[in-house]
Amino acid sequence: MSGASTERSVEDGPACLVVGAGLSGLLAATRLQEAGVAVIVLEAAPVVGGRVATRQIALADGTTATFDHGAQYFTVRDRIFRRWVDDWQRAGVVRRWSDGFATPESSLYRDGQPRYCGQPCMRAIPEHLARDLDVRLASPVRAVSYDQQWSLATEGAPDLQAPALIMTPPTVQALALMDAGDAQLPPEARSALGSITYDPCWAVLAVLDGPSHIPAPGGLWPDGNVISWIADNQKKAISEAPSVTIHASPEFSRAHLAADEGAVARRLLHEAQRWLGADVVQYEIRLWPYSIPRQLYAERTLFCKAPGPLAFAGDAFAGPRVEGAALSGLAAAEAVLEHI
Repeated sequence: MSGASTERSVEDGPACLVVGAGLSGLLAATRLQEAGVAVIVLEAAPVVGGRVATRQIALADGTTATFDHGAQYFTVRDRIFRRWVDDWQRAGVVRRWSDGFATPESSLYRDGQPRYCGQPCMRAIPEHLARDLDVRLASPVRAVSYDQQWSLATEGAPDLQAPALIMTPPTVQALALMDAGDAQLPPEARSALGSITYDPCWAVLAVLDGPSHIPAPGGLWPDGNVISWIADNQKKAISEAPSVTIHASPEFSRAHLAADEGAVARRLLHEAQRWLGADVVQYEIRLWPYSIPRQLYAERTLFCKAPGPLAFAGDAFAGPRVEGAALSGLAAAEAVLEHI
């Protein structure tokens, strides 16, 4: 671990900068702050969470439709992650949702693996983590450079500098930021990061005029050819109004990456019709361009000593999805603490 060498007051400036306020970035920052390291997190979006995302739509009748439209749930297999989840449960921001979900052949398929979700919604988890951190929202980083220390160029604000840096955006975006600031990486690190690939995912958020046909507790695994997941957010107990989240399969999303949004939404709603059970009042569609890592990096984090302490983290490092992202962020923080 670190020790006195990591001590640096906020007045001295941050000892580490974190790019991205998704689960990886927030857990990395939390671990660093617990160790006495002054840290600032920069997030391009106006909210925290990244793909741990929730959207609300106010309806004409005065009710609200709420959608978990990124990560839907998570499992817990690692003992380190278990301790964090236990803390979140005690804080009331996580609950156990189900041990399985319906399939086209079964009203409920149980595999004995508990699935957890945020309480009252998935974004409650990153909001809980961010509450005591210095998170700068709506602060997109435009370039990353290095000259004796790391420097982040952002819009409308002075550059931020720190001796250490953690990058948590999808690696395609992280490398683009490094290139924009002409930050030089060791060739082997750049090659490894460049080999990571992601699948996109089209997501439709549909408000219904009545209950859906999705069985309780509100999740369904279709055949996966066109749709990989459908959730009833009302049965999940997060939405006041009947609302469903539809995730397209990776294959469909890749094939329709440049397609017209309206056409994609209509196709997905048509494919989901047998489970909707009610008319669609209104809908929104969005694309997650880096939804699921397809080609992973073998370790929890990629750490570079040169040109300065730098760690890359995210769900593409040794394990996809929520648990993998969490463990990667924690690993990145430990790597920085060893070298800062």
